[in-house]
Amino acid sequence: MASALRPRSPLLLGRLPGPRRGVCAPAMAPPRRFALELPGCTLAHFAVGGDAPGALPDPRVAALLGPPGRSYSLCVPLAPGGDCAARVRAARLHQRLLHQLRRDPLPRCQLRRLLCYGPGGGEGGVQHGFLLHDPSDSPDTRRALFSLLGESPEGPRLGEFVGDARRQVWQLLWELRDGAGWRQVGPRERVVSAPEPVLHPVVPDLPSSGVFPHREAARAVLEACIPFIPEAQAVLDLVDQCPEQVQKGKFPVIAIEGLDATGKTTVTQSVSDSLKAVLLKSPPACISQWRKIFDDEPTIIRRAFYSLGNYIVASEIAKESSKSPVIVDRYWHSTATYAIATEVTGGLQHLPPAHHPIYQWPRDLLKPDLVLLLTVSPEERMHRIEGRGMERTREEAELEANSVFRQKVEVSYQRMENPGCHVVDASPSREKVLQMVLSVIQNNFLSHPECMSYTEGTRKISQINGSPFRLSHAYNGATEELSMW
Repeated sequence: MASALRPRSPLLLGRLPGPRRGVCAPAMAPPRRFALELPGCTLAHFAVGGDAPGALPDPRVAALLGPPGRSYSLCVPLAPGGDCAARVRAARLHQRLLHQLRRDPLPRCQLRRLLCYGPGGGEGGVQHGFLLHDPSDSPDTRRALFSLLGESPEGPRLGEFVGDARRQVWQLLWELRDGAGWRQVGPRERVVSAPEPVLHPVVPDLPSSGVFPHREAARAVLEACIPFIPEAQAVLDLVDQCPEQVQKGKFPVIAIEGLDATGKTTVTQSVSDSLKAVLLKSPPACISQWRKIFDDEPTIIRRAFYSLGNYIVASEIAKESSKSPVIVDRYWHSTATYAIATEVTGGLQHLPPAHHPIYQWPRDLLKPDLVLLLTVSPEERMHRIEGRGMERTREEAELEANSVFRQKVEVSYQRMENPGCHVVDASPSREKVLQMVLSVIQNNFLSHPECMSYTEGTRKISQINGSPFRLSHAYNGATEELSMW
């Protein structure tokens, strides 16, 4: 079994496997539409050439793409219908490209997220990339890009945007020809505005790139990663030890979700103690040693790791819930919400709408009986974070630095269905929060159709599937207590 501390050499663009570009590469028409993330987390959609006949130039795009300065688009190609291995290669190339673009001699340039997609939308039609704007219009920038992209055997497509005196913007395409260096491909084409699609362009791709609807979809991703992440095989070996279908036992299963610093760890432990329940965590301890390795990878790999962790936890839930109640510290909702918030560019308005299928629980994953979502105000969360001093993942750091990202995670949590999340304000004292959580659990399970209740002196005794709840009502201001055994 590979060590979690195994050193890793940096992956340059030219070291990623893939087909050679040039005369041997299959012809593939580039997407004709773009979604550019603007300041304020809005999106500008524009088209190249004849996809939007009669459309007018978008002044926002002209201000970003046209003079003064010069802009370049770099989109990582992905053939329509590309298999899982192709998606993984493209995602890693995109990440390595970002790292390279932030190095010399390009740090003076402005970098923005750019999506390239076809006018019809649909799964497999999105290419991820960047818009690089050089405010000084230095000839060194183009030469630096030629040098950078020339190292890559399946390199990103390079487009160059130029403006004219009428504030029109045109795109030139460049291609690396075998033995002939970089050459302009075809005539320049006008850039015009394009209507915003009904759904964000990445949404059709989410089930294959981060919000996996079943175990095999996530498994295929890690199988593609084995050649360069040996730990992926170790994770798959553990997953293969778990039955494909598991059934929950007769005792209740409660998942507790929440952003970092919402008090989730404290609450899960306290609720577990109060209910005499088994406490499980996702990802489980058997794979947590590899979190840092997968957290450094692109979304598709990172989310596949966490998704498969949920299936390992589900096997543990099935076993433990036959003997006692189970509390789960994070589960599938965390995996899905972070993937949605990461991949969907722009602001809250660009998230998939409520009741979209992406918010549905995977059909082959054991469901909890109740999901609680702990929330606190942004100010309170930051105050708690400042006093923790704990190492955070890249996504947790993003929560602190980007308020829109945090809001997208929170809204995605609240749109989850089947089961949905019951929101609990975790701002008060831990005693008050525990009391509220136990009250929600009591109300949820005491209204269960299989719940039977009777009175024993001053206590109310309830049973669900033979699992007794003992509730002591609050007297003289004492805290309400709930326990199971």
